[in-house]
Amino acid sequence: MKKVELKDVKPYDAPGHFNMTALRLHGKEESGAKRFWMGLSHFLPQGGAEFGATDTEKIYFVLEGEVTIKTEKEEIVLKPWDSIYIGPNEGRAIINNTNKPASMLVVINYPD
Repeated sequence: MKKVELKDVKPYDAPGHFNMTALRLHGKEESGAKRFWMGLSHFLPQGGAEFGATDTEKIYFVLEGEVTIKTEKEEIVLKPWDSIYIGPNEGRAIINNTNKPASMLVVINYPD
């Protein structure tokens, strides 16, 4: 068991993301989690992530604010306490279309 306090967490660069801050809360280095990592993303208004896909599974859980997830076929708005599962190789973009900051937990498995 390992407790992680927010005051000790360091930001990291999330490729393809803009106007946001990413914090890794749990993972191999942070707490010894071997199968997945969990981050906290803070998106400023009009902040987000470019369209892209990875070979990992993702879960996004919105804590505050609102984000729009865009796929090739649809747009899904996530509000506080909403979550979404994104499968391997499923493309998505993220955008905060509001004038308020948004915060979201991100859980991603490590590749095999």
